[in-house]
Amino acid sequence: MTQALWRLGAVDLAQAIRSRQVSAREATQSVLDRIAEVNPRINALVTVLPEQALAASDAADQALARGDRLGPLHGVPVSIKINIDVAGQPTTDGVAALKDNIAPTDSPLVTSLRDAGAIIVGRNNAPAFSLRWFTDNAFHGRTLNPFDAGVTPGGSSGGAAAAVAMGMGPIAHGNDYGGSIRYPAWACGVVGLRTTVGRVPSYKASAPNRIVSNQLMSVQGPLTRTVADARLALEVMAQGSPLDPQWTPAPLRYPDSARPTRVAVFTRWQGSRVDASVVAAVNQAAEWLAKAGYEVEEAEPPHFEEAAAMHRQMVMDDMRRAGIAAMNKLGDDALRQSLAYFTGGVTPWDRDQYLEGLMRRFNIARDWAVFLDKYPVLLTPNSWERQFPVDDDLRSQQRFEEILLAQTPMLNTAMLGLPGLAVPTGVQDGLPVGVQLVATRFREDLLLAAGEAIERAAGFSALDHLAAKG
Repeated sequence: MTQALWRLGAVDLAQAIRSRQVSAREATQSVLDRIAEVNPRINALVTVLPEQALAASDAADQALARGDRLGPLHGVPVSIKINIDVAGQPTTDGVAALKDNIAPTDSPLVTSLRDAGAIIVGRNNAPAFSLRWFTDNAFHGRTLNPFDAGVTPGGSSGGAAAAVAMGMGPIAHGNDYGGSIRYPAWACGVVGLRTTVGRVPSYKASAPNRIVSNQLMSVQGPLTRTVADARLALEVMAQGSPLDPQWTPAPLRYPDSARPTRVAVFTRWQGSRVDASVVAAVNQAAEWLAKAGYEVEEAEPPHFEEAAAMHRQMVMDDMRRAGIAAMNKLGDDALRQSLAYFTGGVTPWDRDQYLEGLMRRFNIARDWAVFLDKYPVLLTPNSWERQFPVDDDLRSQQRFEEILLAQTPMLNTAMLGLPGLAVPTGVQDGLPVGVQLVATRFREDLLLAAGEAIERAAGFSALDHLAAKG
């Protein structure tokens, strides 16, 4: 093949390896060479594993030569976020004090990726304890947005998004507790799939205890350059494990998966500063969906701002009980300041108030389920503002409150455990623009189908754009 192998998506690369057009070692070496070329400037991957990756690629080539049964990602390079377990590697979570926190086993999705033939080439960066929409920590350093170093690449999976955008592997793992897959995907012009709670098993032996809000809201998922690659990654990551009792063997496709459906479009919100480019991207995507046969109309989801506010309240109260003291002790100055602003804007709930909050969450979830029964796909922004300037969350309590309001489209859906898909639509004034699609529980298939319709119409590739930009 004449095209550089690091430029290929996962679907095409897996097919090229399976058909013996290229070897797994050639594919892996190409990605490792790309990492060596661009990662020192971007700092998306904080650990690169060339010896292990090449050994795994040789084993993959030997399996192909023997005629062994091949997994769907056979020979495809991937990266794993620093906050889940890769056996024998430290799960640092961006914290120097955890540099010797060596994982005894793989997290379930890592096992699934390996079983599918994927080659782990490195670990992607995150903020300390993965609790900011900015990817920087005092231990591993700052990840830069490939489009503009002055703005955030998103967080907490900013390393994953920047790596994928720059060709350092076609699939990167991320997780999403309050937008941490969708926001970086949008910020870096790639695809990010927040899965339904219970779709992809979550567990790490290095830190097995998960607080309640994390159980209700946090998920694992892929960041990719195409929707087709996100679908493939989902099929692999969604393999079950008894280590996560919430995992659900729900179908990945339903009879109406590819059929255009009804879409609610929501941009008319007055709760924060709304950038014109954000609204324009959603309106353009709505036109593309209508041309693809979708029935599109404006509609406002129920309890939009209340649900987002509940995310902050429930997560912060949960962390007050278990987490914040250790984070303040072990984390860096940026994390401590961000946490102070996070907690500073809310009055703590007592036990009974928290239980009332869980009851209210259930009722809000019911109203959203009714809404998404009427409109199976919701089209919104990921954020109401453009990509934030670097460290914008550390400026003041007031600015932090504005940032939280800007993130409401991701916070409310995370609070309810719903799936969401970030899809890029192009570039405006040098920065990526895009949209978010939301569906009811376990209907990622509807998001992927609508996302592909938008992707086809947009014809945008972050990799091609950045290459042309030089």
